[in-house]
Amino acid sequence: MLKYLEPSIAAVTQTVRLSKISRRGFLGSTGAFALAAYAVPARAFDTYATGATGMPHGVVEDPLIFVSIDADGTVTLVAHRSEMGTGSRTSLPMVMADEMEADWSRVKIIQAPGDEPKYGNQDTDGSRSMRHHIQAARKIGGSVRTMMARAAAAEWGIEPSVVTVEMHEVKGPSGQTLGFGELAEAAMAQPVPAHEEITYKSEDQFRYIGKGEVQITDLHDITTGAAVYGGDVRLDGMKFAVVARPPVVGGKALSYDATEALAVPGVESVHELPQGGLAMKFAPLGGIAVVASNTWAAIKGRDALKIEWEAGPHGGYNSESYMAEMVATSEQPGTPARDQGDIEDALANAARTFTRTYTQAHMAHIPMEPPAAIAHHTAEGLEIWAPVQSPYTTRTDTAAALGLDPEKVTVHVTLLGGAFGRKSKADFVTEAALLSRDVGAPVRVQWTREDDVHHSFYHTTSAERIEVALDENDKVTGWLHRSVAPSILSTFAPDEGNVLPIEQCMGMTDVPFDIASIRCESGKALAHTRIGWFRSVSNIPHAWAIGSFVGELADELGKDQLTMWLELIGAPRTLDPATSGLPESFWNYGEPMAEFPIETGRLIDVLTRAAEGIGYGKDLPAGEGIGLSVHRSFVSYVACAAHVKVVDGRITVPEMHMAIDCGFAANPERIESQLQGAAVMGMTTALHSGITFEDGAVIQSNFYDYDVVRSDNFPRKVVTHIVSHPFSDHATGVGEPGVPPVAPAIANALFAATGERRRAMPMGVEV
Repeated sequence: MLKYLEPSIAAVTQTVRLSKISRRGFLGSTGAFALAAYAVPARAFDTYATGATGMPHGVVEDPLIFVSIDADGTVTLVAHRSEMGTGSRTSLPMVMADEMEADWSRVKIIQAPGDEPKYGNQDTDGSRSMRHHIQAARKIGGSVRTMMARAAAAEWGIEPSVVTVEMHEVKGPSGQTLGFGELAEAAMAQPVPAHEEITYKSEDQFRYIGKGEVQITDLHDITTGAAVYGGDVRLDGMKFAVVARPPVVGGKALSYDATEALAVPGVESVHELPQGGLAMKFAPLGGIAVVASNTWAAIKGRDALKIEWEAGPHGGYNSESYMAEMVATSEQPGTPARDQGDIEDALANAARTFTRTYTQAHMAHIPMEPPAAIAHHTAEGLEIWAPVQSPYTTRTDTAAALGLDPEKVTVHVTLLGGAFGRKSKADFVTEAALLSRDVGAPVRVQWTREDDVHHSFYHTTSAERIEVALDENDKVTGWLHRSVAPSILSTFAPDEGNVLPIEQCMGMTDVPFDIASIRCESGKALAHTRIGWFRSVSNIPHAWAIGSFVGELADELGKDQLTMWLELIGAPRTLDPATSGLPESFWNYGEPMAEFPIETGRLIDVLTRAAEGIGYGKDLPAGEGIGLSVHRSFVSYVACAAHVKVVDGRITVPEMHMAIDCGFAANPERIESQLQGAAVMGMTTALHSGITFEDGAVIQSNFYDYDVVRSDNFPRKVVTHIVSHPFSDHATGVGEPGVPPVAPAIANALFAATGERRRAMPMGVEV
């Protein structure tokens, strides 16, 4: 049996029971009704986006098993996306509750297990939870409201059209009322209405959607320490394990002596895990695991292991020499990713050219909760509890590693304790599953902070070279951007050094400047460590280079930053892929260009809002400056205006203004929170975060040498400006787009404050 430290984790087991109900099953023991699963044709709301061609892939729009209502009126909503601070566990159920007219104070949320055939896509990534699922959430809520009205109408012998549903009650024309709980069983018996049978609420009728008044559902538990994360789950008879992994990716243990480890009190056994490396998707690295009666004993046992490691093919990886190679590659022609106009002619006939190169180190995600997973392997199958962003991929990958039918694997999702892309890779879960099978008991694998820093799936390192052609009037006539970075493709397939088109399309090939000739190229770079998704992915190095370059170009031409940005962006327009030299394979974050076009007017809008908000152009004392940057990513537009103040030789950021255009703002409270978090994370990447390798191994190990923004130096005042849109405009991404413009804005502000230009990220905090 599972022992819970706190009652809210009981929701995990509830989802297991809920998943076993029949298609139109009734939870008779509780007097609840549940709406069961079936697939429907893909379609978009007519009222949501005129001309929309269909629902995004992997979205289920009908009320599957997302809703149940108890006899006492408690509404239980299933959250199928993982919670890591973005608020999707709150926002999507909030949309359901609003459309069904549920009283939010009577709503309970439970987490779905990993089961995409039932719930639809469960990968909490790509800033797509709301933009892909808001329509489906409204359909689910509207279906329930319609079924409640029909059930009440049948009870009263009247037409459903004269029945209204408001704030957890169904009302008839003569003043009669029935509560949700009273109608639960009868409503369950109603057929699920088709889309065209539902009268959806108008925007002025929204109770919660777009209001910003609903706090994140786990806020109280998180702030009081009652929230349950991966490492908080306890099972009877559970063992605890840590793993000594190869210091170099692809390395292995030639030999090991566990004698002293087994002598440590509490250590019970030592196990060798299969070797992993590059091009193995999210498989574990391998190594030697120590299993004990408690985590501390396991750690001390690991310390006592005597292991002789073989480094393998990546033992010569050194960051400094590798960066020099990437910079040299960026100075040579690469593979074109965008080719508009004639860049050779523009450069050959330029009055002069201007060139700069920007670099970025690898980065680790360092979520506040390091990876942890609990697995219980029995003859019946495998049960997992873990903080994962991709619960269904976790289920299928772990099943494959153990040779199990995925139907015999259950994945319970806890709160994530931060993720930023790291917990979309379930290597740590597979480790726990393998050990549980070997030990014959539940096993928790715990990663220490050092494990997390030493063995991550790192954000790629890069070198970005930008060269522009200028005419005799200093107008930019040509733009050449060469990007060199190892690709995440190396995690999935044998590495040939080429990046994926989606990496090129993250803020490089879609540069929105009104320049006659634009070419974007990619150079080859072989990976020597594991590369993984990181919050905003390749937008970070591309925005870092472009935003910093615009600031440098402004200084070179004697212009202020805002003028330079506006001049390069040009008049408001929609970027036409057919005439902009974009490749046919251009990736628009998985969205159709017709519905999510690149609109430069929206960039201009957020840029001017941020600049005006911070008072760009005002006189500042010596040692202070304001920097600007703007970037489109995940089909949203975000600008950052950063105020830098050098205090005792240290870079501080007393104020930052973030402006975002994310289409319809479904939950302004979470949008503001995400941009505040992006400001902190962006400052961390700008000044602190840098992973370096020596002889194939990571040099850094913990917060003392892999620093982050701390309480004594963080953006003190973050003001968020949200561009207002009606519901008829698509909701777009929020979780990731805030990060990319922060670092170049800080770099531009530092230059304005001190005249010092830094082109390597992290820049360092000391001046």
